[in-house]
Amino acid sequence: MYKLNSLKCGLPVLTATSKGTESVTVHVFAGAGSRYETQKERGISHFLEHMFFKGGKTYKNAAEVSMAIDSFGGSFNAFTGKEYAGYYVKITDSHTETACDVLSDMLLHATLPEEEAKKESGVIIEELRMYEDTPMYKAGWDFEELMYGDQPLGWDTIGIEETIKAVDHNSLMAHKNLLYTPDNMVLVFAGNITEEESIRLGEKFFGGLSGTKQREFPALENKPTKKVMLASKKTEQSHLVLGVGAEGALSDNYFAQNVLNVILGGNMSSRMFLRIREARGLCYYVASSTDNYMDTGALSVRAGVDQSRLDEAITAIKDELLLAAKDGVTDEEVKRAKEFLKGKLALSLEDSEERAHFYGRQQLLYSGTDRGMMDIEDYFQKVDSVQKEDINSVAAKLFTPERFKLVVIGDREDEKELEKLLD
Repeated sequence: MYKLNSLKCGLPVLTATSKGTESVTVHVFAGAGSRYETQKERGISHFLEHMFFKGGKTYKNAAEVSMAIDSFGGSFNAFTGKEYAGYYVKITDSHTETACDVLSDMLLHATLPEEEAKKESGVIIEELRMYEDTPMYKAGWDFEELMYGDQPLGWDTIGIEETIKAVDHNSLMAHKNLLYTPDNMVLVFAGNITEEESIRLGEKFFGGLSGTKQREFPALENKPTKKVMLASKKTEQSHLVLGVGAEGALSDNYFAQNVLNVILGGNMSSRMFLRIREARGLCYYVASSTDNYMDTGALSVRAGVDQSRLDEAITAIKDELLLAAKDGVTDEEVKRAKEFLKGKLALSLEDSEERAHFYGRQQLLYSGTDRGMMDIEDYFQKVDSVQKEDINSVAAKLFTPERFKLVVIGDREDEKELEKLLD
């Protein structure tokens, strides 16, 4: 269960109380990320996330910020996605006020010093290079570029070196003022805390938030028609992502897609794991996943295989997807997948951090839509309502040869040869 209130400044405050735990997670969500950026700003949302940890009025630098939480055994972190960003502290319930003090100082009173921005640009460029040197990560980035092209949804959240080097105090502050406003943020308290205490702490530490949201992310433009992206690189393995465009988080087919994903490659009893890894011995890792944005999505399978068996792996994965489209799924698979989804959620929500994310993300992204907010029971009901026919219809719609897109990083040279494998 959750309780929703608003501070006097308009900031929504959501309380997701959980007894039987000594932890509280204080989590702030903001409608910010790479979808909100222009070409000249690529990476600024992620850069700003880093800079919030550089200090404010009370905790004046990164050392003071980290020591304030570390001294109580707490954990804190942040992330930047394409449609939202988050900042959280997880701590014992007796130190919840400290968590609020640190987060509010970071977000409301960030100084974003110029000298720190110059240093941090080097850190972020090294982070970028690290991911570019890690094919498992880079293949996923390339797949989104292949799917969406040169528009915000196709850009990496981390940005590019040219724009990272250009970020300064003024551009950071301007971006903060655009999006970090009460009408574009959500404050969540999850764990061993009452609704009354959440409101009190919210007003005390976050009541000074002001401003109004000044930017919406642009509508998705036409997607590119290119089917294959190959990055030739001397690697021990070839890393591949094979997938299709899918429907977004607001679609009526959202839950059917997620159940289908579990059946295909969402766990160790999935088709991909048992048939591609266990039966064929083609790879160590193989899994499917869904990307669910507000207005679009993707369902993809990724794997790492021996260079000599790349063609075999691509064909095997493609054939599994086509088989799902042709013959559908079984009643037993649907039953297992539903119970898996419900069980994973139930177990994850025992953690106050996961509980905060479950509710806060929904409030930020879906509260003003037809989908709206879902409690745990609502989520379970949506999962249970999925019928085998719904899944079969989605599979038949998604998995056709002309819709397949493929990314490969490995010791190959000819994209055309790879494209033939998708026919």
